[in-house]
Amino acid sequence: MLDLSEPYVPWLAHLRAHGHDITDHVAALISEPERDESLSITAFLTDTFLGWLNDRGAHGPGASNTRAPARPADTPWFAHLSFLRPHPPYNAAGKWSRAYDPGAVDMPITPAADRHPFHDAVMQLPEASAPRTEAGMREMRAQYYGMIGEVDHHLGRIIETLRERGEWDRTVIVITADHGEQLGDHGLREKLGYFEQSYHIIGMVRSPQHTGGHARVVRAFTENVDVFPTLCDLIEAPIPAQCDGRSLVPWLSGDTPDDWRAMATWEYDWRQIYIDDDKNGSALNWPHDRRLERQNLCVQRDETFAYVQFGNGDWLAFDLATDPTWRTPITDAARVLPLAQRMLTWRSQHADRRLSGLK
Repeated sequence: MLDLSEPYVPWLAHLRAHGHDITDHVAALISEPERDESLSITAFLTDTFLGWLNDRGAHGPGASNTRAPARPADTPWFAHLSFLRPHPPYNAAGKWSRAYDPGAVDMPITPAADRHPFHDAVMQLPEASAPRTEAGMREMRAQYYGMIGEVDHHLGRIIETLRERGEWDRTVIVITADHGEQLGDHGLREKLGYFEQSYHIIGMVRSPQHTGGHARVVRAFTENVDVFPTLCDLIEAPIPAQCDGRSLVPWLSGDTPDDWRAMATWEYDWRQIYIDDDKNGSALNWPHDRRLERQNLCVQRDETFAYVQFGNGDWLAFDLATDPTWRTPITDAARVLPLAQRMLTWRSQHADRRLSGLK
């Protein structure tokens, strides 16, 4: 196992071994454009994984000196490879920092003139507000795209290695993420709030034995809670009753389940802003009181509508057919009532699941 949690000790040791004496991981990430891309955090993680894969149980550069005993090549294995990029700070490594011309990148969705007070409040947070200039916005987006390109390159290295080892057709691959990125949309950056840019993530699954789903693009809604039951299903392990998600294997087989979910749900809780940083908390002047149980929101999005319920009772709704960028809220409460009722039902079904399905 390679521990890359803060302060990224193995990677920093790797950089020092190559003549870069950097004090902490933040400085190391910010300065990635100044070094060759072969020394990036993404390259380091990939090299370490490939070293482990090629010498099953051994470890790559900078890893723990604890070596597991070598195992036969046909021994089943599992690896959770957690790429730290793309992620702020917005500094791609080496040549990837120059891979995209800032002048040619697309520009984000601009904030609506008539904004909800919560939207206005988070735009005042230094860590959440997007660059104010066009040049700054273009540079941020170009760097982020460069980081995506680098990760794509290293995923290609992994796939090629699996092919060379003869393991491509007996290895299940799942590619997903823990969050999205505002990247300037609606005047925001990083991940926060209710807009779908912070929550709409990549979801790719390849199961060699399910050829009916190879190269299939599915437009139906899925959530990260579906990953675990899918893996259980693929290895023919029982799916625990307390799982909120469902197996994606029918989709991988080329089928379309009749009763699949009709929406995606996500939540955001910002109590930590009030608890950890009073300076930032003072910027969030909505809600006006600081009752912590009110500092949250929940969103449900289907093919037609997006509904936002705030912990203080406020709400927003958007008609995605006429307003796909979420800039003009619906004002007719009668149209919104069914959406509110659906969310109430969903919350009732998921009220307290800590003991559900357990014996």
